[in-house]
Amino acid sequence: MSHNTFGHLFRYTTWGESHGTAIGCVVDGTPPKIELNDKDIQFWLDKRRPGQNEFTSPRNEPDSVEILSGVLEENGTMLTTGTPISMIIYNKDHKSSDYDETKDKFRPGHADYTYLSKYGIRDPRGGGRQSARETAMRVAAGAIARKIIPEIEIKGALVQLGDLKIKPNNWDWDFIDKNPFWCPDPKAIDGWEKKIKSLIEEGDSCGAIIEITAKNVPVGLGAPIYGKLDSDLSMGIMSINAVKGVEIGNGFNAVTTLGSENGDEMRMKKAKPEFLSNNSGGILGGISSGQDIVLRFAVKPTSSIRKSKNTVDKSNNDTEIETKGRHDPCVGIRAVPVGEAMVACVLADHFLRNRAQIQD
Repeated sequence: MSHNTFGHLFRYTTWGESHGTAIGCVVDGTPPKIELNDKDIQFWLDKRRPGQNEFTSPRNEPDSVEILSGVLEENGTMLTTGTPISMIIYNKDHKSSDYDETKDKFRPGHADYTYLSKYGIRDPRGGGRQSARETAMRVAAGAIARKIIPEIEIKGALVQLGDLKIKPNNWDWDFIDKNPFWCPDPKAIDGWEKKIKSLIEEGDSCGAIIEITAKNVPVGLGAPIYGKLDSDLSMGIMSINAVKGVEIGNGFNAVTTLGSENGDEMRMKKAKPEFLSNNSGGILGGISSGQDIVLRFAVKPTSSIRKSKNTVDKSNNDTEIETKGRHDPCVGIRAVPVGEAMVACVLADHFLRNRAQIQD
């Protein structure tokens, strides 16, 4: 199996399975002499890990990360050496027996059928390599990426849970860290809590839409043809499990506007150009404009549910399946820090690529 690596100058390779001994990654391309220790990475992992509240998977993984290489203590401070940074997280709370009854059946909505058809072998324990457990290492890589671009602030929020949307006028960035949904709208919480509790009781699930904003992005990241910043961001986000769509700026709503409305007009202010709107989402012609980068992505409902569904087994027999195990009623909730991490990795990569090509 190939394609386990993401990025160019800043790149990472992940390894491991959901119910294996451990998961890990190797990050390559980190510049030397950047302060980095386990706590810097653990801070972001703690935002993603399961088992923290009643609205996500009860699988209680501590996700304690250990840096194995690529750092060196100098005068009491751990610094990157510029060599590959290897990290590991040991799996502590996996229950493979939950999958005994379904190991020979294809779970609807999962990659069981396509994975087995392609490789001829499949790990049924929690989805194996195809599990979202892998995204913990993306968050770890993203933590390092943030160290490369400390001036850029990357923040995510859940803006729609199933059919329940936030009201943009109620947006409060500070509220996001005060609720388990990453929700920026204090008035939406009660309805969201009721919906998730109802889904848990019914054994069903729902999807979500996440919005990621990157502030203080310099002008000039990206290239106009095959290195477009928006195409790399889209590829990174689309590589996250269960993501089915990405839009940047005005996105699909641009179709309903006129050219006279959609193009971001400009005026001079304090001796430099200033945009009067941000329908482009901070990217023009594949290159960052200096405005906030704003993207949204759609996450489908969790495929593993306790409701019986029609399927077939490996012997081509019609059958039914009901998935056991511990699963998120909405995987979109814990996808927020993963989305942030992928944006960080792409921006760090483009920052290094730009620095290698353009001299100030």
